[in-house]
Amino acid sequence: MSDAPFKDAINRDVIQQLAAELSAVGEVDAPAFVDAAVTGLEALELKDRVRQVASALRAHLAPRYPAAVAHILRALPPPHPSTDGVSAGFRYWPYAHFIEDYGGEHFATSMRAMREITQRFSAEFAVRPFIAREPQRTIAWLTEQLEHPSVHVRRWVSEGTRPRLPWGMRLQALVEDPSPTLPLLEALKDDPEEYVRRSVANHLNDIAKDHPDVVVKVAKDWWRDGDEDRRRLVRHALRTLVKQGHPGALAVLGFSPPKADLVRWHADDEVVLGGALQLEAVLRSTSKKKQRLLVDFAIHHQKANGTTAPKVFKWTERELAPGETVTLTKAHAMRPVTTRRYYPGAHAAELLVNGRSLGRVSFDLRVP
Repeated sequence: MSDAPFKDAINRDVIQQLAAELSAVGEVDAPAFVDAAVTGLEALELKDRVRQVASALRAHLAPRYPAAVAHILRALPPPHPSTDGVSAGFRYWPYAHFIEDYGGEHFATSMRAMREITQRFSAEFAVRPFIAREPQRTIAWLTEQLEHPSVHVRRWVSEGTRPRLPWGMRLQALVEDPSPTLPLLEALKDDPEEYVRRSVANHLNDIAKDHPDVVVKVAKDWWRDGDEDRRRLVRHALRTLVKQGHPGALAVLGFSPPKADLVRWHADDEVVLGGALQLEAVLRSTSKKKQRLLVDFAIHHQKANGTTAPKVFKWTERELAPGETVTLTKAHAMRPVTTRRYYPGAHAAELLVNGRSLGRVSFDLRVP
C-alpha cells in the first residue's frame, strides 16, 4: 500500500491525463486547463483539489453547460468492470463535482450524466444537492434506476441517498424523515451483488442513528424470510444498535437477555500505550436450555477533561449449554491511531453480553 497522502489521488499527472482525454474528443486548451487546475495544488486537501479541477473545467470547456457535459461524457472510458474499490476511477471525481457545482439548473442532463460517471467513479456526493433541492423529483428519477444493469448505478441509488453519508453533505430532511428512501432499500435488499447490499446495510445503519425503531422493524421483516445474504445485510445494518445494546436489534438476531453468572472478569492493572491489554472473562450459564451469547467489551477511554468515554469492540459469539462454563481471553491492542488521542490515567474495561453490562474493571494507561 502506498504511503502517499490520500490527497495525492488528484495530482498533476492525473490532471494531465484528464486534459489528454478531453483533448482527444473535442477542442480544449489543455495547457491552460492544466495550469489552472494545478495552481497552488500542493497546499490543498483532497476535496479542495477536486473542487479546483472542477472550476478549471468550467473555465476551459464550452460555456454552455449541456455542451460542456457532453464533452466530459465523450472523454469517459468504458464503465469500470469491477466492484473492487474506486481508486482506479478516482481521477473522474472532478467530473462529478462539476455537475454538483454547476448542474443544478439542468436536472435531466445532470442526472443522466451522473448515471454515466458513477459507472467510472461514484457520483454519490454529486447527487446530494439535487436531493436537497428537489427531493421528490430526484428520488423518483432514482427509483427508475433500480433495475439498471450496472451494479454501480444500483449502488449509487442507495449510497447517494444515505442521510449521513461520510464526506457528503447531510440530507437533513432524510435525517428527520427517512421514509422516502425505504422503498429504494426494499427494492435493493436482495440485489445479486454484495456491493449493493452492503450499501443498503450502511444506509439502514445511518437511519438507525436517528430512528432505531424504524430500522428494527425493517430488520425484523427482512430477517424473517431472508436467506444468508439477506441476514448478513441485516447483521451489518444493526451493528451500531447492537453495540448500543438495543434490545430490539439484539432480539432480531436471536439474542435474549443473558442468563449467566460472571465468574471472573479481569484486566491487567496497567498497560503502556503501544502494548496490549490482556482481558479474561469466565461465564457460567444459569439457563435451563442452551443460549446464544454475543460477547463484546467496551474500553472507557480517558478524555482531556478527566471524564471517560466508551468505545465498544466486538469479541465473540458463543452458544452455551445449560450449566456450561466458558473462559474467554483476549489481547486488546492499545496502539496510537489517528482518530483518537490517548491520555494517561484511569481507564476501564466493561464486559457486555447480549447488550447487558455484566462487569467493569479499572486499569491505568501509561503514555510514554
